[in-house]
Amino acid sequence: NWCPVCKTSISDAEVEHEEQDGFFWHINYPVVGEEGRFVEIATTRPETLFGDTAVAVNPDDERYQDIIGKTLKLPCTDREIPVIADSYVDKEFGTGCVKITPAHDPNDFEVGKRHSLEEIVVINDDATMNEKAGKYAGMDRYECRKALVEDLKEQGLLVKVVPHSHNVGVHDRCHTTVEPMIKQQWFVKMDEMIKPAVEGVKNGEIKLLPSRMDKTYFNWTDNIRDWCISRQLWWGHRIPAWYCDDCGEMVVSIEKPGKCPKCGKEHWTQDPDTLDTWFSSALWPFSTLGWPNMDSEDLKTFYPTNVLVTGYDIIFFWVARMIFSGLECMKQKPFSDILIHGIVRDSQGRKMSKSLGNGIDPLEVIDQYSTDALRFSLVLGISAGNDIRYMPEKLEQASNFANKLWNAAKFVLMNLDGVEKLPKLDEIDTAKLAKEDKWIISKLNTLSKEVNENITNYDLGVATQKIYDFIWNEFCDWYIEIVKTRLYGDDKESKLMAQVTLNEVLMNSLKLLHPIMPFITEEIYLQLFNIDESIMISKFPQFDEKYNFKADEEEIEKLKEIIIGIRNLRASSNVHPSKKTELIFVTTKYKYLINQSEGFLKKLGYSENIKVQENKEGIAQNALSIITDGIELYIPFEELVDIEEERKRMEEEKKKVIAEIERASKMLSNPGFVNKAPEAKINEEKAKLEKYQNMLKNLEERLK
Repeated sequence: NWCPVCKTSISDAEVEHEEQDGFFWHINYPVVGEEGRFVEIATTRPETLFGDTAVAVNPDDERYQDIIGKTLKLPCTDREIPVIADSYVDKEFGTGCVKITPAHDPNDFEVGKRHSLEEIVVINDDATMNEKAGKYAGMDRYECRKALVEDLKEQGLLVKVVPHSHNVGVHDRCHTTVEPMIKQQWFVKMDEMIKPAVEGVKNGEIKLLPSRMDKTYFNWTDNIRDWCISRQLWWGHRIPAWYCDDCGEMVVSIEKPGKCPKCGKEHWTQDPDTLDTWFSSALWPFSTLGWPNMDSEDLKTFYPTNVLVTGYDIIFFWVARMIFSGLECMKQKPFSDILIHGIVRDSQGRKMSKSLGNGIDPLEVIDQYSTDALRFSLVLGISAGNDIRYMPEKLEQASNFANKLWNAAKFVLMNLDGVEKLPKLDEIDTAKLAKEDKWIISKLNTLSKEVNENITNYDLGVATQKIYDFIWNEFCDWYIEIVKTRLYGDDKESKLMAQVTLNEVLMNSLKLLHPIMPFITEEIYLQLFNIDESIMISKFPQFDEKYNFKADEEEIEKLKEIIIGIRNLRASSNVHPSKKTELIFVTTKYKYLINQSEGFLKKLGYSENIKVQENKEGIAQNALSIITDGIELYIPFEELVDIEEERKRMEEEKKKVIAEIERASKMLSNPGFVNKAPEAKINEEKAKLEKYQNMLKNLEERLK
């Protein structure tokens, strides 16, 4: 594979195949000695005709049995070429006759080897025609094609031109059409070397994650060819081969050789080529650690490593080559696990490119949102091997999260101000902790366990989502709100337990979040806890059974369920938070919990009075209710809400919601919209429909 623009050989892996519209030129080759008889061939590259050294037919093709062994006049030249029989030819394709150009087609090269055909190079390194092309010498290959076709037409040898779509190999870097060439190059013989790399993945010693990436890996290894590793480039590792100027003997040596082993002279010229970048990269796991010095301490310590993180687009370019190079040179696999990530696409799912103008400059994003926000937005919700979309709203979410964390840290710092020596969690009697303290500590304990499991299984997106949910929802929205009354109250022991809990939970939350958002977590950690060493070298949170307060956790979750129900009911009834209501609980199972949590429920449930009873006696019929497992909660809103007016309002809202459902349903059932609208617009309408359907369901429940 030769790139005429980069003027270097390239490996098969660097060739991309593009579907291009072209033509089949049908050309008559005259049969020598039989005037008026021709053999018709069809080719997509007439300019290579000057390198033809045979025309091949299938030995089983009855149409051409009588011309096998005969000679043809090569059009526009003075040469004659034989007709040969080879099973490579598909008798059902084209005319059943194939021009064989061994120097400019890899399949023809193999045919040529089988039949001892001459290899005639007719195209120069810059894709111009050489002297073998006669009067066309010096022309660009495509200019030659055009001129040659015109001449064939004038000579009556052009039968027809048929449009034909076919795959064309192009260089993956410059997208120039690759020219197959015969050149002296350095190759790595792959048939034996690849076997241990295949076996390592098959037997599970080396794992690609997700496992579906095995298919990509084996697709390449199963179709492996010898690897061309020499490049005609200035930049790269120079090939350590030396040629004797006097006798031509070749010696491979890192240093310049002394006397020639053949003639005894000392005049050497080093090979001018460089190694393929991917060859050099394949040596990276051990060449950076002192190899080939096998006594290198770095090599002994750090080879092999555990995990390689990389993209699916270079599994065969780099990953497979590191594996077989490591197994060959070190006799050990370079790593055990290969975590494959996807690529970042734009918000519409398109690959970012200069031509589309949809590229994102990360430095601009960092200036606007911060490095931590960019990191967080790229990790949140990801899964191994899958592409992700660059979504500005995820950056906003990440930025808001950073602000939330910062404000929580300020709150904790403010409420620890003046505390000379705050005891650590493991220094106190946990029996002194309040129920909500045990709840948040237990939730953090479970989170630590799950995050460690997620990281071990490389579920980084899941781990990030869990940390986000815990810090934003459990810690900031719930725990901090719950403990404010204790922090500002007179009970010193209760206040101290709240301070210990705040300190412990924030510290460990920062540690869990640090791999995702390293800068803000480091800053808060050093400032808040007055610690000199980096958070990076602190102990990562682990699960501890003694902080597993399951019963307290379940009770607080029950209270949260009640508070959420109250807030939703008040919001849907348009009751302002400043208006206090009575809460009447009908329960036997949770009577003790409700009585014990009266202050909690009054503050967060906007209540001035709480009753607990075992039946519905005395409860107004028009009181609104919330039903949960083991509890019926009634809220008499008659003084705060005009029930009839509220019903009318909900009926009007229901009409509007139904209208929106009908509108969205009509759009989504319209083939014109579904087939022509952008995917993003269709998904937007689907989301709207689902939202309005849920709203209708809630309204109908309220109107019962």
